Amino acid sequence: MERLVEANEFETDDVAAAVFTATQDLDAEFPAQAARRMGWEHVALMCAHEMAVPDAPARCIRALILVNTTRAAHELRNVYLRGARHLRSRGTQGL
Repeated sequence: MERLVEANEFETDDVAAAVFTATQDLDAEFPAQAARRMGWEHVALMCAHEMAVPDAPARCIRALILVNTTRAAHELRNVYLRGARHLRSRGTQGL
């Protein structure tokens, strides 16, 4: 979460909502708890499971942050951690 905020330079008040997905092997805590710990008390948050796709990476969390901004979509930066960069090259460019 911190890396997403740093890369895109937005404030908590700019965030309208966030959706988090996690693979089913991650079940110790809701991913949205990280946002709450960062002070996102008034942001709508939702968690869901990732689809069980063959050969998809395990132990993966994705975040979709809806931010109020004047920047164009191409100016926003996606953040990939711990080898997740390959997710963009697996035919998921439109996701």
